Amino acid sequence: MQTILNIVIWVVLALHLIMILVAAWRTWRSENSAARLVGLDVASTLTTAVLILVGIIGNNSLFLDVAIVTTALGYLATVTIAKFISDQRVF
Repeated sequence: MQTILNIVIWVVLALHLIMILVAAWRTWRSENSAARLVGLDVASTLTTAVLILVGIIGNNSLFLDVAIVTTALGYLATVTIAKFISDQRVF
C-alpha cells in the first residue's frame, strides 16, 4: 500500500510541475495584463502545492512552513498587481 501511495504522489508532483510550465507559458504569451495576472496566480498556487508534495515526500515539515509563507506572499502580490492594473497606481 505504501508503494502505491508513493507512486501516486510522484505522479501528482510531475503533473503539478507540468501545469506550472503551462501557467508560465500562458503568463508569458498572454496578450493582456489581466490574463497574465491569472497565470501568475495559478503558478503561485501550483508552487504551493509542489512545496507541500515535496514536504510529504521528504517527510520534512519545513516545506509546509515555506508553503504557507509562499501562499501569503502570492495573495499579497495578486491583490497589489490587481490594484495596479485597475487604478494604475499601487496606493
